[in-house]
Amino acid sequence: KTLLAKAVATESEANFIGIRGPEVLSKWVGESEKNIREIFRKARQASPTVVFIDEIDAIAPRRGTDVNRVTDRLINQLLTEMDGIEENSGVVVIAATNRPDILDPALLRPGRFDRLILVPAPDERARYEIFRVHTRRMPLAEDVDLKELARRTEGYTGADIAAVCREAAMNAMRRALKEGIIKPGVKMDEVRQKVKVTMRDFEEALKKVGPSVSKETMEYYKKIEEQFKKMRG
Repeated sequence: KTLLAKAVATESEANFIGIRGPEVLSKWVGESEKNIREIFRKARQASPTVVFIDEIDAIAPRRGTDVNRVTDRLINQLLTEMDGIEENSGVVVIAATNRPDILDPALLRPGRFDRLILVPAPDERARYEIFRVHTRRMPLAEDVDLKELARRTEGYTGADIAAVCREAAMNAMRRALKEGIIKPGVKMDEVRQKVKVTMRDFEEALKKVGPSVSKETMEYYKKIEEQFKKMRG
């Protein structure tokens, strides 16, 4: 999702400000709202700007659910900034969440977040390309079949695939340590020439790293998407 937001900024030749919802929160009274104001101030100064808020559900859950009303004040500040009490010309806000069902409904009204887009897990072709990206600097053995790995990783996100590749590389390193290939005085260039990441390393990695998105999860998100479409007519 972050890559999509960055792509939007790049294609529109805009600056990019990316934050995670939890990063905005502060234990000090008023600091969280101040953080929101500061983000939009910087965005206006650097406009055109794309502001990307990941995990927005952390700062904008349905109002009335927080006993201390901290998130209520935070949502009000966010709505104030998005409604443009101060001119927001040249500022576009994109947000991502895994829990759209708990967001405050006021965020989804026209003029705020006008488009709701379901981002599914990558399909087989996309997974293959993601494997290519994460293994391009990796010394692969001849038996590594990225297309087969893509076929076997349904439900894996880009982050999941990156984790699989890291774990496979670690498996190769552990094997090299056990075989005495990695030892004091041996340069990493020499190690890379002798140690290859094999298909077995990837298979072992798949046993440890599972998919983040199940079929049930995708069905759940599709139902929520349909509900939002009905709400908007």
